[in-house]
Amino acid sequence: MSDAFEDEAEQTVSIQEYLKGVEEQELEADLVLGGDEGKECTYINGYMKRQAIFSCLTCTPDGNAGVCTACSLSCHDGHEIVELWTKRNFRCDCGNSKFGEFFCKLFPNKDIENAENSYNHNFRGSYCTCSRPYPDPDVEEQVEMIQCCICEDWFHEEHLGLESSDEVPRDEEGEPLYEDFICRACSTSFSFLGSYPQSIWAAGRQCDATVDTNKDKNVLEDTSSAGGSGKLKNDVDARNNPEVDHTKSDSEFACDGDGMSLGENSQNNVGSDQCVKTSSPLTTCVLGVNPENASPALENKPLFLSKSWRDVLCRCEKCLVIYTQKRIAFLLDKEDSIAEYEKMATLKRTEKLQEREGAELSLFNNLGHIEKMEILNGIADMKNEIHGFLESFDSTKPITAADVHQVFENLAKKRRRLD
Repeated sequence: MSDAFEDEAEQTVSIQEYLKGVEEQELEADLVLGGDEGKECTYINGYMKRQAIFSCLTCTPDGNAGVCTACSLSCHDGHEIVELWTKRNFRCDCGNSKFGEFFCKLFPNKDIENAENSYNHNFRGSYCTCSRPYPDPDVEEQVEMIQCCICEDWFHEEHLGLESSDEVPRDEEGEPLYEDFICRACSTSFSFLGSYPQSIWAAGRQCDATVDTNKDKNVLEDTSSAGGSGKLKNDVDARNNPEVDHTKSDSEFACDGDGMSLGENSQNNVGSDQCVKTSSPLTTCVLGVNPENASPALENKPLFLSKSWRDVLCRCEKCLVIYTQKRIAFLLDKEDSIAEYEKMATLKRTEKLQEREGAELSLFNNLGHIEKMEILNGIADMKNEIHGFLESFDSTKPITAADVHQVFENLAKKRRRLD
């Protein structure tokens, strides 16, 4: 019986399918890595607004350190690595005091610790309120997880705190209609976010809250007239990174204090000398009430946010102070979003491909006449060999690896005869 299966034709793909698959994999990697080719340690760039981060459980089993792409490849090759996708305002820890006698191969001259870095249970390979790993070895079929844009933890859909999965905004094909997501713990800790009008919620969201649509319209008009992008200074962004403990039971769901659990020395993250910089701060609060006293339309519910929802957030002086005190002022920065990060990564990829094509063309143009003719003849020979092979080949049979090897062997024999 096993012989029958062995006789079956091996799995085949067309050249177009193969090249498309390679291109998709390269694009996916570039989107995660932000166009970082992993050649240099990013420590010298300071606390980067957003970058791909990895945790090495071989070197730091407590999950209290993160390393950049280059260090994960050069310094921790063969180690147990946890891919964390991206983290905001993070500086590479590789080789600092948390790694004992281990030194970074790419940039060994680092501070003892990066006091402004924040860590959560993701760095130990745990995610969601269930604290399970991803991929989960005890689950046959892995399901996609959703990342909170505040605490940056990842959640299984069934653990979002929704009554039904129908509450997740999706189109008819199941694709998400929301741009960002705020988990239940963060929406509880920063409940005033739920007081914003329904216009910032993704279309299709299921809720029983009553919202004044006229107020929604006025809020949007007021926000649009405010102008400016509300971008923050880098030193403020680097200190505004909350981490919420999602592993508490429902009875302990509300976070202590301001709802954050930061890394070492994080109590120094917000100082009196910090300020939020906007192009044109509002004088009238968009919410119309003190955010601290606002009654959210949806309490203890996760939030699914629509495109450009950050533009609607109030930028009056009072709200700016609250955002800074609660260390979530990064929400006012468009460049903080994953969408902007991926947009930047796509731009870098395009530039890299154009550079590569330009370098190849430049190399060809700098060759002498004989070298150019040899390359062109080689291309012509390959084209003719493949064309002849396809013409004589039985189209009802799949092309195997042996067939491809034979084509190149024929080309090599022809080259040897010419030589």
